[in-house]
Amino acid sequence: MKNIRALLGVQLVTALLLAVVLSCLFLIYSKSLLNLQDLQAKNAIEQIISSHVTDDGKLLSRQLERSFSFKRLEVSRLDGTMLYEQNNPSSETFFETLLQLFGKKNQLITVSDFQQDVLVRFELNTDAMKAILNTFLYFIFVFPFILLILATFLLKAILKRKYQLANIAVKNVLESFSIDSDNYKADFSKLPAEFSTLGMALNKLGNYNKQLHASMAAEAQQIAEEAYKDTVTGLPNRNRFVQTYEEQIHDSTQAEFGIFAITRCTELQGINQSRGFHAGDEYIKEVAEIIKRQTQTYKENKIFRLNACDFGIILPKVTAKEAENFAQQLQNRFNEYQKLTELDSVAYTGLVGYTNGKPLGELLATADTSISLAQTKQSNAWHLQKEANGLENAANNYGNQNWRNVIEDVINNNRLMLLLQTIQPCSRTSRAYAEVLVRFKTHEDQILPTASFFAMAEKLDKIIAIDRLIVETCLNTIKTQSMQDQYFGINLSPRSVHDEQFVIWLERRLLRDGAIAPQLIFEVSEFGLQQNLKTSKRFIDMLHRVGSRITVEKFGVGITSFKFFRDLKPDFIKMDGSYTRQIDEDKNNQYFLRLMIDLAHRIGVSVLAESVETQEEKHMLESLFIDGCQGYYIGKPQPI
Repeated sequence: MKNIRALLGVQLVTALLLAVVLSCLFLIYSKSLLNLQDLQAKNAIEQIISSHVTDDGKLLSRQLERSFSFKRLEVSRLDGTMLYEQNNPSSETFFETLLQLFGKKNQLITVSDFQQDVLVRFELNTDAMKAILNTFLYFIFVFPFILLILATFLLKAILKRKYQLANIAVKNVLESFSIDSDNYKADFSKLPAEFSTLGMALNKLGNYNKQLHASMAAEAQQIAEEAYKDTVTGLPNRNRFVQTYEEQIHDSTQAEFGIFAITRCTELQGINQSRGFHAGDEYIKEVAEIIKRQTQTYKENKIFRLNACDFGIILPKVTAKEAENFAQQLQNRFNEYQKLTELDSVAYTGLVGYTNGKPLGELLATADTSISLAQTKQSNAWHLQKEANGLENAANNYGNQNWRNVIEDVINNNRLMLLLQTIQPCSRTSRAYAEVLVRFKTHEDQILPTASFFAMAEKLDKIIAIDRLIVETCLNTIKTQSMQDQYFGINLSPRSVHDEQFVIWLERRLLRDGAIAPQLIFEVSEFGLQQNLKTSKRFIDMLHRVGSRITVEKFGVGITSFKFFRDLKPDFIKMDGSYTRQIDEDKNNQYFLRLMIDLAHRIGVSVLAESVETQEEKHMLESLFIDGCQGYYIGKPQPI
């Protein structure tokens, strides 16, 4: 656009210069023409005077006027006696002004004849010729601008055509910019030479677009795959499982059958809390590898990670007998891994047969029931649910009843084992204790999955009885083993804290062993205490009356205000493990923890940290003035 404007400017200046030059030349020509006319008139008048035989001045003047048109005419004697005078004045035109600039003066021409004693002075009337010449001058002056206008329109037409060709080329390139365009081709042969650079750029752009589309398609495919992939194990996730089941099994037009299994990693929560999330991820990866190795001999097998703890396994065209053999071999592999890792269990498996048309919800519910039944057996056990066609609810009730029997057997026969994990004080003035951990056993002396046991006890309304059993066992163990010089932390469920009968029983039981009560610290989750602040305060006040203390564990997960501290007045708060893991690298958690420690210390509350797994984490926590640290780096749980 700038180049076009510059070109038009140059053309305009050129036209103006050309108009001036042509006008000057024409004025010079006009001056010469008028001078010639004056000269011819002078010669003719001289002949007329010489041939005139009378001395009548008026007669001579009439003869002259018949021959020429005068603007002024004077006829006189040589001595000045005026014989005839004519004056036809007219206004001076712009053309005459220009002629004067070029030396053409409006003056009288003198012709004298001594023989005739006549002096003639005249100025021809050239108005008509000057009008014609003036018209020609205007035309000559305007002509270059007319040419300029014509040239401008022609240039505009040429540029318009070239731009049309360029636009067509650009449009062709842009139309080739589509995701499905794998073979990009563009013809720039019709482009004007002036647009060769543009053609090269468009060609490069087209090739780049092809590469970009290919890259975008690959990235889109990768994103789609990532959306259906578990980041820890690399296995397909629950979304892919639902899609696979609906498309390949439920909606299949062919007869489909096989075994669906869920393997539940029951130790994940405990490992995350005690050893950290990295250890939890490694545990999940190992279980996934075990399942892969065990299923590789089954054709068209599919493995999915359904959620944090559960793996889904599809074994097409596998009978119940083959499924039992698969489950037993899988259990054997889990048992081998358990010996290497010092875990109470590794995973439990629930199996159920499927056919096409079976709703996914029913399949998952039945498999979940199978896991519940497997968990009431030995470590890493499995259960194949053979009920079908409307018996899922009965199977679910059977699973609950089986768990009820196991829990009641634990309560009636005191089938639990106590372990201690030390909380190490970080200074001489810090107060700390050892947390009591519990493991439950079957009548065959097999360890039950702790998280599942507590969940089922809560579901079957047995959790308060379990808490009473744990407290009773702890008090008896402390007395029988003469451990009154130590301090112990006992976990209680929120259900028990808010149960009036349990609180009355606990107060009487602690008063009965008044020497031991001051050695006990009861741990309750922040979320559990927030469920009912009134009953929580009543419970904490009771503990303080008998000399015991309270720890708010899992602190920082919920929304806690200063009013929470002021009203409940806990003795300890134990920060949730999510704040302590890798705290040596997390500036935000460092800042938050420092604020919480400062606030807690101002009101006399000690702050503890759990899930401390490295020396760097411990040193960072100590620099933040934490009161105590707990985790596998400090010490593993040990039997009492």
